[in-house]
Amino acid sequence: MMRIGHGYDVHAFGDGDHVVLGGVRIDCDRGLVAHSDGDVLIHALCDALLGAAGLGDIGKHFPDTEDRFSGADSRDLLRAVVSQLDASGWLVGNVDLTVIAQTPRLSDHVSAMQMNLAHDLGVGRDCVNVKATTTESLGFVGREEGIASHAVALLTSEGASA
Repeated sequence: MMRIGHGYDVHAFGDGDHVVLGGVRIDCDRGLVAHSDGDVLIHALCDALLGAAGLGDIGKHFPDTEDRFSGADSRDLLRAVVSQLDASGWLVGNVDLTVIAQTPRLSDHVSAMQMNLAHDLGVGRDCVNVKATTTESLGFVGREEGIASHAVALLTSEGASA
């Protein structure tokens, strides 16, 4: 059995001196406004994984109304999602992620993002694809107001419930 899920997340820029994407700290003249660490790449991935498994979304499992998730490391959230998938009999087949940012430049960080995500998902690095793009200065991303991310995940299982 296979299932596909899609996730999307966006965060606005705010005060700070770095952003976190795919668990990688990247120097930036601003940070991202968020209840957790604002890792839009991992948040979109969590939504894709949860959606594929029919388990809701990241807000259901890690609500921003709960203080215990304030400043949370999104890699911890991802590992918790993977544990839920394991308990439900799902395995990650592969994931394909796109981060959309005019700034900061991300190409030098993609490999580290892939390594982090592969480790947390328990899959080979070749099962994690991360792409970075801009919007050619169009829209809120192009105006450098925030960062967005899309994620697609394939789950497989011999014994998961339909």
